[in-house]
Amino acid sequence: MSAPSRFDRGHTDDLMTFLTASPSPYHAVANAAERLEKAGFRQVSETDAWDAESSPVSAAGTGGRYVLRGGAIVAWYVPEGAAPHTPFRIIGAHTDSPNLRVKPQPDTGAHGWRQVAVEIYGGPLLNSWLDRDLGLAGRLSLRDGSTRLVDVGRPLLRVPQLAIHLDRAVNTDGLKLDKQRHLQPVWGLGGDVRDGDLIAFLEEEAGLAAGQVTGWDLMAHSVEPAAYLGRDEELVAGPRMDNLLSVHAGTAALTAVATGGESLPYIPVLAAFDHEENGSQSDTGADGPLLGSVLERSVFARGGTYEDRARAFAGTVCLSSDTGHAVHPNYAERHDPTHHPRVNGGPILKVNVNNRYATDGSGRAVFAAACEKAGVPFQNFVSNNSMPCGTTIGPITAARHGIRTVDIGVAILSMHSARELCGDADPYLLANALVAFLEG
Repeated sequence: MSAPSRFDRGHTDDLMTFLTASPSPYHAVANAAERLEKAGFRQVSETDAWDAESSPVSAAGTGGRYVLRGGAIVAWYVPEGAAPHTPFRIIGAHTDSPNLRVKPQPDTGAHGWRQVAVEIYGGPLLNSWLDRDLGLAGRLSLRDGSTRLVDVGRPLLRVPQLAIHLDRAVNTDGLKLDKQRHLQPVWGLGGDVRDGDLIAFLEEEAGLAAGQVTGWDLMAHSVEPAAYLGRDEELVAGPRMDNLLSVHAGTAALTAVATGGESLPYIPVLAAFDHEENGSQSDTGADGPLLGSVLERSVFARGGTYEDRARAFAGTVCLSSDTGHAVHPNYAERHDPTHHPRVNGGPILKVNVNNRYATDGSGRAVFAAACEKAGVPFQNFVSNNSMPCGTTIGPITAARHGIRTVDIGVAILSMHSARELCGDADPYLLANALVAFLEG
């Protein structure tokens, strides 16, 4: 029997707010943490000892805890009666998106233009960053050891494209961009490049005294907010859907089950990692120790042993939720001819027999059961055999922790563009399926 729908188009409205308010991984986890706090979750420090009070039992849904590390967050809720060997149900996602990131010596320029030196992060569609009004956001590290988030959310930077009069073949031979020479944005005029100008400007923007910033992790972002699109507003255009759409849905699902007052057979978890777009190999990436450390400490904090930890992990399932490719009306031949995921057709189940995705038959059954319970349709995605398949945190999570993992997501267009496109219903269909999965 299908469960009643928990989320509707209001969830998509909220997603658009979340996307606009999260121009960097650090902002994304801060916004997720704020939502968790409102649901009764509390932050715990990795440097503190975790006793039983770090994973309290509460039928009222106020026993959730979360850990923040850089651009990653792991949150969990221990339901009443959970034993140390109780398995976990994990929603996995990532907080980073391909973009332009500020170099260690950011102040540059030429021919009377003041520019910002940037490096390419991940695999962005480079042309989508041209002639677009860009802001600057990220994390500032201060002299006293603390950090401060900063977001210049107004037009500040622009990467100007060469006029067609100076590149007559651009529309016939294609745009060719040199990553070093052609993607440095302008942000003003001036004959002299002065070292320290950009950081001094950001100190002022953040309300800091001069000289307080000693390190930074900064990135450009489109300042155009997410918006409904189309005659019937059945599409959503916005930045960073890959993969903040999943982070947002996972946060909503976790808070829903933690505050629902229902008995849960599993311990629900949200794990949103950084650095997926460049391989996940960092202390905040899926290939790092963060998730395993949190899960183990949760077991031990409830009086568990290594045997309890092994039993819990053996019964754990992770849904690795990331965006995937909807069939493109102008390039249908690039897709598998029998697998054409459609926008607003429900979440997609990703399959690749070469383990670029972690889904197998048993994982498919878990996801199918969740969708059936939620009354949510789902679709299958597999790559065209003649084209390489992308990958996710799914195979990494399965291999590193030895837990069953299933790759799913929402089908979108323009993946890795500065501005992507999805259906208005798919975000809340995903969230409803995630709720059913966490409930078991």
